Amino acid sequence: MASERLLCHHGDAGRPRGRPSFHWVESFSKAREEGSGSGTWRGRWRRRSVISFGPKNRTIGVAAKNQQITHANNTVSSFKRFHGRAFSDPFIQKEKASLSYDLVSMKNGGVGIKVMYMDEEHLFSVEQITAMLLTKLKETAENNLKKPVTDCVISVPSFFTDAERRSVLDAAQIVGLNCLRLMNDMTAVALNYGIYKQDLPGADEKPRVVVFVDMGHSSLQVSACAFNKGKLKVLGTAFDPFLGGKNFDEKLVEHFCAEFKTKYKLDAKSKIRALLRLHQECEKLKKLMSSNSTDLPLNIECFMNDKDVSGKMNRSQFEELCAELLQKIEVPLHSLMEQTHLKAEDVSAIEIVGGATRIPAVKERIAKFFGKDVSTTLNADEAVARGCALQCAILSPAFKVREFSVTDAVPFPISLVWNHDSEETEGVHEVFSRNHAAPFSKVLTFLRRGPFELEAFYSDPQGVPYPEAKIGRFVVQNVSAQKDGEKSKVKVKVRVNTHGIFTISTASMVEKVPTEEDDGSSVEADMECPNQKPAESSDVDKNSQQDNSEAGTQPQVQTDAQQTSQSPPSPELTSEENKIPDADKANEKKVDQPPEAKKPKIKVVNVELPIEANLVWQLGRDLLNMYIETEGKMIMQDKLEKERNDAKNAVEECVYEFRDKLCGPYEKFICEQEHEKFLRLLTETEDWLYEEGEDQAKQAYIDKLEELMKMGTPVKVRFQEAEERPKVLEELGQRLQHYAKIAADFRGKDEKYNHIDESEMKKVEKSVNEVMEWMNNVMNAQAKRSLDQDPVVRTQEIRAKVKELNSVCEPVVTQPKPKIESPKLERTPNGPNLDKKDDLEGKDNFGAEAPHQNGECHPNEKGSVNMDLD
Repeated sequence: MASERLLCHHGDAGRPRGRPSFHWVESFSKAREEGSGSGTWRGRWRRRSVISFGPKNRTIGVAAKNQQITHANNTVSSFKRFHGRAFSDPFIQKEKASLSYDLVSMKNGGVGIKVMYMDEEHLFSVEQITAMLLTKLKETAENNLKKPVTDCVISVPSFFTDAERRSVLDAAQIVGLNCLRLMNDMTAVALNYGIYKQDLPGADEKPRVVVFVDMGHSSLQVSACAFNKGKLKVLGTAFDPFLGGKNFDEKLVEHFCAEFKTKYKLDAKSKIRALLRLHQECEKLKKLMSSNSTDLPLNIECFMNDKDVSGKMNRSQFEELCAELLQKIEVPLHSLMEQTHLKAEDVSAIEIVGGATRIPAVKERIAKFFGKDVSTTLNADEAVARGCALQCAILSPAFKVREFSVTDAVPFPISLVWNHDSEETEGVHEVFSRNHAAPFSKVLTFLRRGPFELEAFYSDPQGVPYPEAKIGRFVVQNVSAQKDGEKSKVKVKVRVNTHGIFTISTASMVEKVPTEEDDGSSVEADMECPNQKPAESSDVDKNSQQDNSEAGTQPQVQTDAQQTSQSPPSPELTSEENKIPDADKANEKKVDQPPEAKKPKIKVVNVELPIEANLVWQLGRDLLNMYIETEGKMIMQDKLEKERNDAKNAVEECVYEFRDKLCGPYEKFICEQEHEKFLRLLTETEDWLYEEGEDQAKQAYIDKLEELMKMGTPVKVRFQEAEERPKVLEELGQRLQHYAKIAADFRGKDEKYNHIDESEMKKVEKSVNEVMEWMNNVMNAQAKRSLDQDPVVRTQEIRAKVKELNSVCEPVVTQPKPKIESPKLERTPNGPNLDKKDDLEGKDNFGAEAPHQNGECHPNEKGSVNMDLD
């Protein structure tokens, strides 16, 4: 499903990093064996996150990677980083200069990718490009499983913001995939590490703290996780989204560009194909230097202007060249330790994953920072993909997986801002601090007379690798004052969901409704209404409570009157906790004091309120539907083109197969005249294939194949018949001999067959004689035929004769002998009839006993005699 991080399918010093990775757990092991999408969904797909557009179809994966140099303008890679960003984003403008394909602005201001597809210029959004990749992975999984795939888990970098995460979910929706969870890369790695550990501390013991470091193609991510038996909790995360294996490659490219310009007077940057080739060779050189410290050569033939170029470098030179990059590795590590208030001695292990961690200098920097050796027990390329597969299995009812709860962390602090009722001042409240447990829900209570607006934003914009701090604007509608003119109490439920996305899930207004005196509901029941939770799906509530309890907090947090160190107390936020004692007092008065006079009862109800959400990045429904339709058309076109290519390849394979065998094993099975005619037809077909038949419709290839098979099939059949016929005839002869011998033994009064009726045995003899006569006739007729003539009899007919012979003879010759009844079961002249039950009882007590001929046998008498009867 793709790993760059595909399914994240997804490292290495060359792994395109961070690309969403999603997994179908059932196909994980199968695909590993076949090199198709998961299992090495991440490993072998790490360089397959590439899509190439051609005049007839799209190619995805390895085939597209192979076209990256020859079709540079129409081959798209490293696009994950464009999710949820505007074309005007400074990061996009910086990246645009180094890409071989064109980035343009979409109508909605997003990033568009311009390519030539089907001989027409097309503009695709980044969501559509990622959807194409997911289509390939979905197809791979379905081919492995032989069943439809609809659910998946996709991994994304932990530093992805809400806008980027929503963009990835839209890509999954375009393909028709139901994303069960967007999982942070490092959380997936931690799950892959912890679920197999048998020696984790108990739930009440001090947790084991493990630090995970993941450096892939384009980013560095680190996290600290606390493990107890059956659960993990992410304590904190840190990252450098612009430091990965790609940056080390670029240092080498810059070095050799400068060297070739001086040495050969060639400017590699002036031609995109030359630059791409240099990138590929530098990536290979970097990997070789990870295992060799000696001087290593770099040679490229016909680099530019038909000139060959060469250079060399060793590991120490490489580390000196990348000293600035190596220093940056410690920055996220320092940040992580500060956030979590951990010391090096608190960390039990440091696990490293990602292809770029194979660089010795990177490994040494990490080990030096913590003062202990790093561990490489996890698969560097597949760790995230395996974690996704495990999470998918946990969420699926079809798999029984060890119970293991996962509590993630909010990477960036999130705040809400609103306008006070009838005031110009604004209220601000941080609802989720950095590294707060997730998923998590909180309830805020506002006092309002009318609709109001809430705006969510990241509290620390400088710490977010995204230009827009705003998350979205939410308008709570249909709010009105109480009938007595008082402000209504509005409960707003805010949540960071399983995808790590902030949302206002529900809003409800507490409304007081007077009831009639004869209303059967009690005051006590009415007073409980304000404390009821806003209506929400039971699944969400369960998840919230479970996640919160794991995080060591209350299941449903009421933050109406809570203050934080970062914001002043808000006069509009009121505490609901004070309401409960009031209700208790009211109940006590009702119980302790008799009612003096009947008063109207007040019933409190929660009225659900609609919420209008205006998010920073969200594809409109019409646009999303258009993308879904477009993807469907492209899938169909790819399918038709694949069928056409398969038909063409079938013709080509047929030509080569028959031409090769006509001069070999088939030569004796075709006459000279037909041989020359067939060879001439093969040559004509081959010439047609590479000339006017290069680009024909599917039916044209089918017709050509039929024409070839019309002449080739008889030759092929003669060869196959000549190979198989002797074996089948031998089998028939053996059966005939077998039954003939049994008939002869019967005539010789053999005791084994004397129980068979003579009429039955005559049937066997008749069948044997008939089949033997038939076999002799066909063998004689076949002996008169030459090899280039069609056979007199087919192996299929001979096998039918074997079956016919067996069906007649076998039931007769395998008849069992009739059983002779044992004498002990017969009535003796002077003795009783002993049935089996009595006989068994006698055996249990004294062993087998038989009645005497002149008297009765009494089993219970001590003097009875045991006798054995033959």
